[in-house]
Amino acid sequence: MGKIRRFISETIAELGRCTWPNRQQLFESTVLVVVAIVILALFVAGVDEVARIVIRLVTVGRLF
Repeated sequence: MGKIRRFISETIAELGRCTWPNRQQLFESTVLVVVAIVILALFVAGVDEVARIVIRLVTVGRLF
């Protein structure tokens, strides 16, 4: 039980020494992550659509 208490107290002390972002930094980071996810999703959707067209051309021989 003593080891658990020591671990928790050391963890709390370490968290107190951390530098936490302010509200503006947190907002900017969140916007950056959301924009990156949207760009990645659009890229994956584009690659998926191109792959679908190529596979359809190879298997069926026509686009539609």
